[in-house]
Parts: sequence; structure tokens; C-alpha cells
Amino acid sequence: MALTERRAGDAIRRVGIVFSGGPAPAANAVISAAAISFLEDGREVVGFFHGYTNLQEYHPVTHRLLPDEHYRVFTEKDVRGIRNERGIVIGTARANPGAKIKGPSDFDDPEKTARLRHVYEALVDLQIDALISIGGDDTLKTANFLKLYQDRLPPEARRVRIVHLPKTIDNDYHGIDFTFGFFTSVDFMAKSVLNLAADAEATSACFLVETMGRKAGWLSYGVGIAGEASLVVAVEDVGPEWRDERGHLLVDRVADHIVDVLLAREQRGAHWAVIVLAEGLAEMLPPGFLDGVARDEHGHVSLGTVNLGRAMSSVVTARYQARTGRKKKVTGVQLGYESRCAAPHAYDVMLGSQLGIGAYRALVEEGLDGHMVSVSGQLDLRYVPFQELVDPETLVTQVRFVQPGSDFHHLARFLETRTGKLPAFSLGPRRET
Repeated sequence: MALTERRAGDAIRRVGIVFSGGPAPAANAVISAAAISFLEDGREVVGFFHGYTNLQEYHPVTHRLLPDEHYRVFTEKDVRGIRNERGIVIGTARANPGAKIKGPSDFDDPEKTARLRHVYEALVDLQIDALISIGGDDTLKTANFLKLYQDRLPPEARRVRIVHLPKTIDNDYHGIDFTFGFFTSVDFMAKSVLNLAADAEATSACFLVETMGRKAGWLSYGVGIAGEASLVVAVEDVGPEWRDERGHLLVDRVADHIVDVLLAREQRGAHWAVIVLAEGLAEMLPPGFLDGVARDEHGHVSLGTVNLGRAMSSVVTARYQARTGRKKKVTGVQLGYESRCAAPHAYDVMLGSQLGIGAYRALVEEGLDGHMVSVSGQLDLRYVPFQELVDPETLVTQVRFVQPGSDFHHLARFLETRTGKLPAFSLGPRRET
């Protein structure tokens, strides 16, 4: 090949892959497609086990990274035929090497950048030329931190290029329409909601189903639509009328709205209901509900231990009895973990595979660094610079909410039980995305 015909990424001979955060269906499709793209082009691919757990603890003497213990040099046999497999071939973790970075000035503090330096030195030690980061918004922050850390190195220092592939079943990512695993998770939980609906109808009961979706309501609305739920309540629906002066959720008011739905259904002869609640509502609960709840390395409340559905069920039961003089069986159910490693649907396999191939094209064909791989239209690849996704002052990624008043939001509202109070149920101001 003539010099003028060389691709921008031809110097990339060894690529690392790291998967961080919670699992998502089609994770192996992403890893497989990315790895095969490089292997077929005669390049080496290293898969790091359990996110940044070992990378951030690297030390040239006391904690060298060892093959098949901390990472694996992939062969085609390792990554062929796994696109539809459950789980994550290299595992995952929530280790956060950038935990101490709170703003741009922190990059000048060697103590705060120590774990980022360990990650960088580990990659250099293993002769990694580029890193493929797969994960959610916190993992995107880490990828951006690694880019910014290297931007401050001396000009002669070795550079490790970084591209990020968006992953979250929550689907709350800017820069991409849908994230891989979202549709599989929605379908899996929607089928559970349909099963619970049959149970509720047979027993004249009510189920409060908590679905994953820490910050935005994409999952809960999707599950409500596909599972034919009676009502969906997500964080986007909580305006000032449902908050106290400190911003905490007024639990009784939410419970009363749920009772309104139950009574509206009873007037139509339906003495049962399935209500979908987004888990992110738990972060709005008054302090007593969150006492003693643990947080992860990114500072997030462990929502799985709160059990929002169970907490709300007792309040709804009491409000129903107070208003009607009758008892109603109201049961809280948590859904989510079961869906994260469900067998991926074809769409998620296709989407994940395209993102994996997009990592190769971004690095080798486009010569990019500090970009997120995305798709639009009919899985057409595009590449979004980190600076368009991360606030340069706070270094925080922005959440993409379901916008009240949007067509997607109207779809969910149109299909649920009417109480005579809609569409005014969208209590908050229209959010900018």
C-alpha cells in the first residue's frame, strides 16, 4: 500500500476492550463484532476482565496484569459464535478510576488522578494502542477522563486512543436513539407484567411493579406500553405538586393518584390493576425511606435494596381503605435484574454488532480519538465527540429524559387507564433534552 493510501489508524496494532457497569443483553454481540473486526485485519485484541477493577490497581512491581487472570488475548475461537449468548464474556464491574475527579482542575492533582494514571500505565505496559470502552454514562465519563488525562501528558508520551460504545438498558443516552439491550429488557419485563395482569384479574388484586430506570422513564414507559399496564409513573411525571419544599416525593399524593386509577377501573368493572413505577422515584423518597441504603463507587443509591413497590404498596393499601372503607390486596414486585442478561432479541444483536464494527471503523478508518460510536436511521454509523456529550465545566454527562408532551409520552398516556384527570397528569414543566 502506498504511503498516501494508508489509513489513519494503521498504527493501531493492539486494541483493548473494557466493559463497565451493569450487564445488558447483546453485550457479547458488541464485544464479538469489535474483536473480530480487528482480528480479521491482523491486529491483536485484549479483553480486560471485570471492568476497570484490575486496571486501576496496576503497579509495575506489586500488581502486574497477568494473561488469563486479569485479561485475555482473544483468538477468533474466543469471540466467534457468541453474539446471541447471555452474559458478558469478559465480565463487568462498577470500579470507578475517576471517582475523585470533580472538575477540570482536579487533573492537576496527582492524588486525584492516581487511578487514572494506573489505568494508563497498565495500557502502556501491555502495549495497547487504543481502548474500546463499553458502558453507560459513568463509563463514558471515565473514557473522557482518560482522554483528558492524556491530553495533559508531555508531547512525547505514548497515547492510547479511546472510543466509547454506549450501553444501558435504561436508554437515557444523548447521542443515540436507542441503546443495545433496551428492547430485550422491555420485552422481558413486559411479559412479566402481562403474567401479573392475569394474576391480578383472577384475584381482583393490584400489583405495583418497579422497573429499572434510575434517572429516566424509558424502560418503565416501554414496559407499560408493551405490557398493557394500567398506569405508568416515572420521574418525568413528578412535578412540584408531588414534591414537598425540600424536593422529596409526597408519597400520599402518588398513592392517591394510584387509588384514583383503581377506582376508575372499578367503575368500568375491572377490579384489578398493574401499575408500573420507575425505580428512579426511590431517589426522591423522604429520608426515612432511604436510611442505611448503600451507595456504589459512583455515589448512586442502591435502588434494588429500597424496594419501591413494596414501600408504596402499604401506603396505597391504607389510602384505598381510607377512601372506600374496603380492603384491597396491593403487592409490590421488583423487575429488572432478570432482564439484564436475557437472551438478546435480533434487533439488539444487530445494533450491538454494528456498534462493535463501528469501533473498528472509528479507530482504523476514521482515525478518531475521544468519540462515541452511534447509529441513526437504518443502523447508519456516526461518531459523536466526547465534548458534545460531557459538560466541559462539570465533566458530567447529561441524562436524556422522556419529554412530557412528546409523542412517545402521549403514546403511554393514551394506552393507560383514564381517570378524568389526563392529560394534566404531566405535572412537571416540559424538560429540555
